[in-house]
Amino acid sequence: MKYYPVNLDIKDRQCIVVGGGDVGTRKVLTLLECSAFVTVVSPVASNTLLNLADRGSITLKKRSYVESDLHGMFLVICATDNDMLNRQVSVDAQKLNMLCNVADRPEACNFILPAVVKRGDLTIAVSTSGKSPAFAKKIRKDLEKQYGDEYAQFLKLMGAIREKLLNTKHEPEAHKHLFEELIDRDIIQMIRNGNVDKLNSALFEVLGKGYDFYDLIKQEEL
Repeated sequence: MKYYPVNLDIKDRQCIVVGGGDVGTRKVLTLLECSAFVTVVSPVASNTLLNLADRGSITLKKRSYVESDLHGMFLVICATDNDMLNRQVSVDAQKLNMLCNVADRPEACNFILPAVVKRGDLTIAVSTSGKSPAFAKKIRKDLEKQYGDEYAQFLKLMGAIREKLLNTKHEPEAHKHLFEELIDRDIIQMIRNGNVDKLNSALFEVLGKGYDFYDLIKQEEL
């Protein structure tokens, strides 16, 4: 199977998780991080899911799954230990042309979920096309050691600089070389080492006046 890699926007989309155990809970939390509207269908639910439902963060239906649960949904994730139910959800989703993922059953999915490293706006996804989730997990752990929080700060900085340049009516292509030069200056290492004075000097040399690291980071966080 050759998968088409894509980053999916699910903000304010209706998504459903069938299964309320540990795996289902992890899937729900990931969907919420991406600002989806989440419904969970399961006769039993983890304490985390119960708390989320009490706060109104998710819709929890404490009962068995029925096909009509999929109506109006954008995607479904099935995470139960009942293989027959998992496959039924997959068949139902296929009839509705829905995006469907069944945990640990790539043959029953039309999309699979990669192992993910997140550092702020940086997302690194690792997939073995379902051949070895354990190896994907191992690579993810290696990447987590290599890519620290300085990458999140770096992207905040780049985002703030880009917005400021655009506000001065620079065309995006006009300042492409500026970002390439900033990257070549190894600003990530400066952030990692806490060398803000050196970083600000680099910003001044490349961009001119008015580009201060802390000011730009605050601007991006507003």
